[in-house]
Amino acid sequence: MPKSEVILIKNVVGLGAESDHVHVSAGYARNFLIPQGLAVPVTQGNKKWVENLRRRRAEREVHELNTMSELAKSLSAVTLTLAVKTGEDGKVFGSITGGSIADALKTQLDVALDKRKIHLEKPIHTLGEHEVELRLHPDVRCTLKVVIKSSNPLREAPAAEDKAEAPKTEKRGRRAGAEPEAAAAKGDKKAR
Repeated sequence: MPKSEVILIKNVVGLGAESDHVHVSAGYARNFLIPQGLAVPVTQGNKKWVENLRRRRAEREVHELNTMSELAKSLSAVTLTLAVKTGEDGKVFGSITGGSIADALKTQLDVALDKRKIHLEKPIHTLGEHEVELRLHPDVRCTLKVVIKSSNPLREAPAAEDKAEAPKTEKRGRRAGAEPEAAAAKGDKKAR
């Protein structure tokens, strides 16, 4: 099968990053990569253009690394508080996932973070303080303190005295007092 050399213009998952020189099958290059604007064929003119792409890519990666390092420093000093619904015994309804933490970061701290950068081994199901790992960049990781609180106050069990004083409810019939009359009528029929 003939191979073709192309230079990637954009990141292609499983193939390479922007400005990478790759060898692919001729059909893949001709029918997919080049028409989609993901790659260009290797020529002398394109080689010079690629050098400019590499320089811009390196600058962008350095800028991204610096930005994520600063974000990691600021997030590691912050405590994020989430309020969740709980049952009477304090058990959390549902769970806290990376998506809910990303939403809370956006609303509380105005930090837009992809939920895939929030690493949880399993969703959080308990109240209290938790440490969550953030993978902001391949070279930058930090931990974020997340406090899970109940949005509804925990109720205490009613005392035994309160139960004794509670009024008893009567059975509902079609009419008030209909039950004794109905029982008497049935008794009259049996007597006949």
